Amino acid sequence: MILNRLASFALLATATLGLGTLSQLGPTTPAKAQVAARDGIAFDAYLKRIKARARAEGVSERTLQRMTSGLTPNPRVIRLDQGQPGRPTRRGYPAMAPYIATHVNSTRINGGKRVYQSNSGILRAVEREYGVPGKIIVAIFGHETSYGRIRGNFDLSRSLATLAWEGRRRELFEGEWVALMKVADRGYSRSELVGSYAGAFGNPQFLPSVYLRLATDGDGDGRANIFNNRADTFASIANYFRDAGWRTGQPWGVRASVPRGFDVDAYKNKLMSPVCSRVHERHSQWKTVAEWRALGVQPQRPLPDDTLTSLFQPDGPGQPAWLLTGNYRVILEYNCSNYYAMSVGLLADEIVN
Repeated sequence: MILNRLASFALLATATLGLGTLSQLGPTTPAKAQVAARDGIAFDAYLKRIKARARAEGVSERTLQRMTSGLTPNPRVIRLDQGQPGRPTRRGYPAMAPYIATHVNSTRINGGKRVYQSNSGILRAVEREYGVPGKIIVAIFGHETSYGRIRGNFDLSRSLATLAWEGRRRELFEGEWVALMKVADRGYSRSELVGSYAGAFGNPQFLPSVYLRLATDGDGDGRANIFNNRADTFASIANYFRDAGWRTGQPWGVRASVPRGFDVDAYKNKLMSPVCSRVHERHSQWKTVAEWRALGVQPQRPLPDDTLTSLFQPDGPGQPAWLLTGNYRVILEYNCSNYYAMSVGLLADEIVN
């Protein structure tokens, strides 16, 4: 179930590029993007087709009219999409430490502490209901939108229609455009429905289909407002994590000491993940904490001996290592990047330590 969801949430990584999640990969932008559909269909003809689909799925005519009035392709969206990096080579990985230093810095830590303290009552209530720590919720909020300051300003209807029409990932983006129409049908204006060029929006940077499935009314006013309502934002992030399998009471991971000369590769994971393989291949086999202790690997914070963990030493021998629990995999569901997941976990631990 988790891996099936990761296929769609790989998009979330592209949606939040530029907001500080995967910038270490350094996308290259082509000199000029081709502003045309791959199958040659005219934009207006394609728009009629997807409007018909949305209409058949129950979207009102009034919503379709206001969300498509004057709609034209956005060349900048196509340039950004075509400029995304492809599959990394096997020559190695960018070092983790510089990325962590940039993304878990004093500005982000102090901002997270302020958000946590000023919303402590809401966060405690959300944590009781969903079992997801408030510090994790705030860390996601910080990474996705710098605590609500940077949410993107692309017209989502135009962006998603453009990406669907262009055709590289038509099935995905067409589905998200129709989902966006359903969101709009709940009373959101076109001016409110703005976000990243790839369709993510609001404080949690949800895709429209994710909003429909998991966005939550956190304050009982009858609306899941993830744009400027903190209670709804926090409850929606928590609901996402609970749905993805977060285990209450278990940390995402802990620092571990590894004996000198310990061969991490001897315990390398031999299973190939069907999605995000470059992320999961870096993790070791799963062993209990007791089994790691018997091999000389010692967690630096208490963990029950029967907890299944994976050993991760991203920058090689002699560098920091962690024992990761299943909750780390849940963070990966939000954005399938070890850089992102590690920085979220470490930021959360700095916000409340």
